[in-house]
Amino acid sequence: MPKLFFNYSTMNAGKSTVLLQASHNYRENGMQTYLLTARLDDRAGAGRIASRIGIGAEADTFTPEDDLFARIAARMDQGEVACVFVDEAQFLTKAQVWQLARAVDDLNVPVMAYGLRVDFRGELFPGSAALLALADEMREVRTICRCGKKATMVVRKDAEGRVVTDGAQVEIGGNERYVSLCRRHWREATGDLPET
Repeated sequence: MPKLFFNYSTMNAGKSTVLLQASHNYRENGMQTYLLTARLDDRAGAGRIASRIGIGAEADTFTPEDDLFARIAARMDQGEVACVFVDEAQFLTKAQVWQLARAVDDLNVPVMAYGLRVDFRGELFPGSAALLALADEMREVRTICRCGKKATMVVRKDAEGRVVTDGAQVEIGGNERYVSLCRRHWREATGDLPET
């Protein structure tokens, strides 16, 4: 029975690597996959999912205006699809998460979404919030803080390397802009230590 999966983590945990490996496993066994990524994030090039370790694949892109149920149905009309993979799922709208759930239910295709859970302020992305509510299964892709504990938060840095605590929720960047930290070190970096 197909399911909607949400694989979430902080920055630099290897979400894209896991996605690309899972898609490769399907293709290696003769099954086709359909890859989608946010048009907004073109760090690896337009319409490309890439990992920091050097692997990548071409993908269709989505914007907030796209009907993903219609896109998946159209792709399935071209040939069988064993699994749909969505990278940068935090950029989905709530309506698009419902469209993915509908694809699972009505088109009988598994959908595996990969994305960030929280932003640099410790707040859920709208797409991630909807996935947390609707996903049949959730899996955490883990990474570690500089102290060795599990990283669950991320800080954003400005051009001079200083941690910023306000600004737009979405600013595309990689290791030069974002650092994954445990909650304690995130609170320390953002000036949110408890009174003693």
